[in-house]
Parts: sequence; structure tokens; C-alpha cells
Amino acid sequence: MWEVLLDALIDSLKVLAVAFILYILISFVENKIARILEKRNKLSPLIGSALGLIPQCGIGVVAADLFNKKHISMGTITAIFLACSDEALPILLSSKDSKILLSIIPIILIKFVYGFLVGFIVDVFYQKSQVRVSQHIKECNHHLEEEIHIGCCNHPIEEDEHESKLHKHLIHPLIHSLKIFVYVLIINSVLNIVIYLIGGTDTIGNFLTSSKWISPVISSLVGMIPNCAASVVITEVYLLKGISFGACLSGLCMNAGLGFLILFRNKENLKEKFIMLGIMFVSSNLLGYLVDIIINLL
Repeated sequence: MWEVLLDALIDSLKVLAVAFILYILISFVENKIARILEKRNKLSPLIGSALGLIPQCGIGVVAADLFNKKHISMGTITAIFLACSDEALPILLSSKDSKILLSIIPIILIKFVYGFLVGFIVDVFYQKSQVRVSQHIKECNHHLEEEIHIGCCNHPIEEDEHESKLHKHLIHPLIHSLKIFVYVLIINSVLNIVIYLIGGTDTIGNFLTSSKWISPVISSLVGMIPNCAASVVITEVYLLKGISFGACLSGLCMNAGLGFLILFRNKENLKEKFIMLGIMFVSSNLLGYLVDIIINLL
């Protein structure tokens, strides 16, 4: 049991490290992020999909937080989540099988292109999210002398001559990252204990391999689990040839690490978030079955 809690602590510390670094970087451009994404509406999913390829669940966490703050559109966060692979890439890179190593390239390319395309389509057909981002920007820019834009830890992100750079670019990001760390540690510990009690990752692995015809669906359901263990199990079962390449893609596209936890922690716009979850689930399965059909035809 202590090993389970230690794993949860290690996973949470990884999130803390990534989130802290990213929030320091974001602190320098936080007041410009929304404007940049607004000016590049059509490119935002492309940028998001590229960021999502970074193999760490901290990216999903930060993306979810930015979405909750109305900095990015639903299409952009969808692109980021679909492109996320969490811990999959390091595991694949550790394989000695040359075929597995070669499969890394198509996984990265497919997830990048697919994330961008789905994100772009979402933004085209779901304008409400972009409108909300634009309105948020206008509210912040309506009166420059009174402009107050709240960032991490509820502090103003606009330049303040009375605020030290140490506070703005180090203390605030650290406090915000620590809050996320505590939240993630609690959830991670609970999920790891549940996985331990039901028989470990082997039980989930057996569940994945129970039927190859519905394995993309099953893999997507496992990928929906907001935990690093999900991407690890999907990848390990794929390495053991327990699931197809398409099923592996389905699960990895659906898995956004701990991003879903942070996303749904904020109860605002829940309907929109569930719609996005449904879009991800359908598109992940569609990709998995399509890829398997193409591979079988070749």
C-alpha cells in the first residue's frame, strides 16, 4: 500500500515540476495569451496540438486551467487533450522492438494532425466558446486604466509597478502550482488505491484484451481515467500485442492525464465540458477503427 502512495506522490511531483516551470513562463506572457490566441483563432488548435505532444500530464493540467480562465477556446483544449500521450512516449522509447520504436513516429504525427483537425472543426461549429474568450478579452481591455485581469491565485496579471518581479514571476506561480499539486496528490492517491484494491493494472490489462473487436472502445474508456496509470497500461498492453495499433491510438487520444480533473473541478460551463468529452470519445474511437481498417486492408 505504501508503494501505491509513493507512486502517487512521485506522479504528483512530476506534475508540480512541469506546472511550476510552465506557470513561470506563462507569468511573463499571461496578460497577452488571450490576445495572441484571439488574433490566431484558426491557428490556436494547431499551436495547442503541438503543445499537447509534450509527454507530460502537466500540459493537460495547465491547458484545463487556462480553459477555465477563458484564455483558450474549446477547440484549442480539445486539440491539446487529443494530442496528449502522457507517459506513453517514454515507455515506447524504452522498447527494444524496432517495430515498436518505428511506430512512435506515426503515433506522434497522427495525434498531432488529428488533434489539430478535430480542434479546428470544433471551433468552426462551436462558436460560443470563441465568443466567450473574445468577450473576456474585451471586458479586460474596455478601460485600460481600470483593467483587472485575474490570473493564478486570484492576483492581477497586468503590470503593477508596486508588485515585485519576484512575486509576479516566482511566488504566484509557486503558490498556484502547489495548490494544483495538493489537489492532484489527493486524487492520485485515491485512484491508485482503487486500482490496487481491484487487482492492479493487470486487471485493467485483461479487461482491455477481452475483445479485440471492441478494444478501441474499451481502450478509450480506460484512457478516460484521469491518471498516469491509464496511459501506462494502454501502452504496456500494446507492447505485449494485447491490443491493435488503432486501439492504442484510441486510448492515448482519449487520455489527457490529469487534465480532466482540473477541467471539471471548475463547475462553470459543465454542459460545454461534457460536450467536449463526448466529442473526444467519439473522435478517438473513430480514429482507432479507421486506422485498424486501413492497416487490415494494406
